[in-house]
Amino acid sequence: MTDIEIPFEKDRKGHYRFFEILPGALSYTVLLLPVILSLINIKVAVWAILAYLLMFFVRSMGYSFRSIAGYRTHRQQMKLNWAGLLADLEAGQRVGGDIVRPKWHDANLQRVAGYPHIIRPSQLLHAVIIATVNESREVLEPTIQSVLASEYDPKQMLLIIAYEGRAGQVAEDRVMELIAVYGKHFKHAMAIKHPAKMPGEVIGKGGNVTYAGRQLAKYLHAEHIDPKNVIVTTLDADNRPDKRYFAALSYMFCVVPDPFNASFQPLPMFTNNIWDAPTLMRVIATGNNLFYIVSSQRPHLARNFSAHAQSMQALIDMDFWSVRTIVEDGHHFWRSYFHFDGDYRVYPMSIPIYQDAVLADGYIKTLKAQFIQLRRWTYGASDVAYIASKGFFHPNKVPKIDLIPKFLRALEGHVTWATGTLLVYLAAFVPHYIHPGDFAANELPLIVSRIQRIGIAGLLVTIYICLVTLPPRPARYKRHRSILMLLQWALLPVTSIVYSATAAFNSQTRLMFKRYLSKFDVTEKAVKTASGETISTNANPD
Repeated sequence: MTDIEIPFEKDRKGHYRFFEILPGALSYTVLLLPVILSLINIKVAVWAILAYLLMFFVRSMGYSFRSIAGYRTHRQQMKLNWAGLLADLEAGQRVGGDIVRPKWHDANLQRVAGYPHIIRPSQLLHAVIIATVNESREVLEPTIQSVLASEYDPKQMLLIIAYEGRAGQVAEDRVMELIAVYGKHFKHAMAIKHPAKMPGEVIGKGGNVTYAGRQLAKYLHAEHIDPKNVIVTTLDADNRPDKRYFAALSYMFCVVPDPFNASFQPLPMFTNNIWDAPTLMRVIATGNNLFYIVSSQRPHLARNFSAHAQSMQALIDMDFWSVRTIVEDGHHFWRSYFHFDGDYRVYPMSIPIYQDAVLADGYIKTLKAQFIQLRRWTYGASDVAYIASKGFFHPNKVPKIDLIPKFLRALEGHVTWATGTLLVYLAAFVPHYIHPGDFAANELPLIVSRIQRIGIAGLLVTIYICLVTLPPRPARYKRHRSILMLLQWALLPVTSIVYSATAAFNSQTRLMFKRYLSKFDVTEKAVKTASGETISTNANPD
């Protein structure tokens, strides 16, 4: 088994530093390439830019088709009677009942019957770890309530609220009050305080949930509960599982051939407060919703993000999540991948876990909080060096035929995150400004504009899907708010460049110059009540 720990910052040298620098170096090179090529050979520049934009256009059309397929899968899974399907699994056959049973369900029943060790739904326990720092009760309590509102027996659930000791007594009292109110509804509930300044840890969610996971392991051992029968879901304070989530997760865990070498990724949807968020934040949030709907149709590219689930036995074996990175969710895929020597995958689910769009108390604070969130996400570029180091410079049994494409996709994804939008909007004009008298340089913007007109059809499809996946408009907002939900998409170029591209360059530049993000910056979370009152707490106690 490969050593799966991230090296400490002081130990990152040689090849590790090379691959930390690589994403940023490539991004800056790609961004400057239209200028460089135009100065060297205008015709080469024109053809290279046109080829790139055509490739981007084809990918965007594929994105639109997958968004339709992903939305259809989402709607189908939301209509299923998961409790009825679980009853069939428990019995090993159809047990009656007038419910819709998709074709794949019968195939699953036959396949499960041939497993050497069958896990029945009744054997499963769900452990729910809710990570909190200093979020208000208005943020945290609805998350617990959503778990209780599930179409699943809470007596088959363990509730763990993992809170930060550095947040102080007020935060601790809040957690204890919630445990006292809601704990009795679960099989067991506990609040676990993560001590401040743990050696070897960065300040972040990874250390918090890992400490809680270790305490959970002690509880299971004391109660003689087999961790192979426990599946753990980690939630942020604002993550509210759909009522079908735990039943659907149980079904997935029981039917997949390798539940211990796998994790399960529900559909993140940033819609809890989508009607309350400012316009720019709504565009980003709904765009993220669409991205994960599309991603559910590409299971070979599925990765852990935010809330996800995994076998407790697997978590114990790999000593839970990394405590050395602020992107413990995305990094956990690679940590698991190397732990299992490449025999690991993420199963996407089309059942949502609803999350908050970025909203702070005040417009300027919200703009800043949105950038901080995206900078944290784009800091996943730090995994490029980790993948290369563990995969190519340390002994491991991961098949290189699988590792190399995964590494290249990870690298390309971060470079495209930084440069893709900028090139799409600006690259076609570069040859014209450098060679204003060249025919090909003058024609390129016209050709690209015609291609983009065709691409608008695909954009309209994605906008439609974003709109139909919104929750109902709250009564406190008038109808013109719905019109703004449509008109807001004119701001897509602004959010793509000012936020996504800038955040990606910020993260990659930090990695280039060893300006590491060594602390999880918790963004302020504001809640608007039915009366329109804003309740906000500074979620970051430092």
